[in-house]
Order: sequence, then C-alpha cells, then structure tokens
Amino acid sequence: MRRVRPGAASRGSAERALTSVAAGEAYESEAHAGHEGPAREAGEGGAVEAPRLWHVTLSVSGAEAPLNEVRRGLEQLAHDHPFLLTSRYAPDHAEIRYWEEARDLHDAAAVALRLWGEHRQSARLPPWEIVGLEVIDRDTYHQRIAEGYGPLPATPVGVHPF
Repeated sequence: MRRVRPGAASRGSAERALTSVAAGEAYESEAHAGHEGPAREAGEGGAVEAPRLWHVTLSVSGAEAPLNEVRRGLEQLAHDHPFLLTSRYAPDHAEIRYWEEARDLHDAAAVALRLWGEHRQSARLPPWEIVGLEVIDRDTYHQRIAEGYGPLPATPVGVHPF
C-alpha cells in the first residue's frame, strides 16, 4: 500500500494541491496533556498522524526593491496569512517567521515553500527567490530558546527592518 499525503498528485502531474490539516479532538487532548503524539487510531486499524506545530523561518532574497514597497508587501502578507509572527526586511532580502500546523515536517515545509510564490501577486511582494528554509518542531524551538539560541519570544511581532 502506498502512503500519500492528502491532495498530493502523482509525480508526473503539473500541479500539486496541498490541503490544510485542522486540529481535531486528538490534538486538543494531547496538547492539554503536554504531549504531542505522532499518531492516533483511525477507524480501520490504521494510524492517522495528529497535527503538530512547526516553527518556520523562510528567507527570501533578490534584486533591491524600495523599502516602503517591501514593508507594504510584508504587511499585506501578514494580513493574508494571519499566523505570521514576525518579518524582518532589507532592500534585497527578508526573513519571515511563523507557526504552521501540519501533520509532519514534509507538509509544513511544502506549505512554507509555496507561501512566497502564492502570495507574491496578491501582496505585491518583490520577485525574490526563497534562499533558506528552517522548519523545527515546537519542542526544539522551546529547547533553543531555553539554551539562549534563536529569536527571543519577546521579539516584537510584526514587520520590522533588519
């Protein structure tokens, strides 16, 4: 039996559809218990992975653009994608940090890799390319913070220059 993510098309397909994974009862009860288990029982004896939270850092870069246009585009992106935590920008690059809810790292990374391109036209973002992506689970994020690495939780939420 072949395992396929919901909405995934065959490799020969020109377009791939991704679907969001909603948090269900299993996620809520596991979150309150302080444990995010990787799977829960499904109806026919199979396991269904419970959604988890992933911290995403997306870095984009390209030709210089006017700062006010970059800021406006990132503010529009934050409006269109309300889970954005913070964006930092310069005339030729930007970094976006947010939380994504997904079943596994592959799903979270796939959504992150599509974020810039799918919102480029609607938010009038610069034609930059993705040059970096980090996706880590919630426990790793909190461990880094506790050890003094990574962005502090007190980093102001919103769109800011570097």
